Amino acid sequence: MKHTFFLFATLLFVAFSTPAQTNFAQSVSLVPPNFGANSSLSAGSSTLSVPSPAQPAFAASQPFASPFASVAPLPEPATPAAEPQTVQGVFEKYSYDVYGGYTFFRFYEVPGVQSNMNGVNGSFVYWYRDRIGPDAEVFASYGSQPGQNSWFAFYGIGPRVRWIKPKGIDLWVHALVGGVYITPQTPYGGQAAFAGLLGGGVDLNGHHRHMAVRIAIDGIATHYFGTAQFSPKLSAGIVYKF
Repeated sequence: MKHTFFLFATLLFVAFSTPAQTNFAQSVSLVPPNFGANSSLSAGSSTLSVPSPAQPAFAASQPFASPFASVAPLPEPATPAAEPQTVQGVFEKYSYDVYGGYTFFRFYEVPGVQSNMNGVNGSFVYWYRDRIGPDAEVFASYGSQPGQNSWFAFYGIGPRVRWIKPKGIDLWVHALVGGVYITPQTPYGGQAAFAGLLGGGVDLNGHHRHMAVRIAIDGIATHYFGTAQFSPKLSAGIVYKF
């Protein structure tokens, strides 16, 4: 009797447990659900949809949006406006110099005989380059020869070279060749002779270098009366530049 009851109870447990296992297998899937756009619950259905084997579990129907896509880039720091540059020490340059001024000339005629003369001189320079140009100069001075008054005149042409310095200062040198003339004729010989001039000076420029004060020291070499002379000349005057 006991064996018959135990067998009957076993058959009842197997009969009721089989439908429950079947319903649980149909309602719960062991495959993880798709987290993309295709994973959704069907309306009115109690089961989860299972992704197709041909489609990856994490495939999405729309592009992946970065969490940083909505963050705007930081603006670049504003560059401060550059200050306007200023140019200092620039002067307008001119191509021509016209000079006129006073001259003191000491003429050494022969050993032991000399004459102090005062006069005027003028020059013209064309600067075809910034630092070099042809120079033409003349001067005439009046003094006394032994026993009488006389004039001494010089004319010459040659190159002039200059160096433009700061604060409106120009330094220059020149070398001229030409001739001299004395009147009246002296008791020592003729009135005309070949001559050369070598010297230099400084131009003290005014505002914009349009006008300048010139100071010059020169030496004049001549050959009179069968002997050579080298006589100094000092001059100062005004330069007009255009």
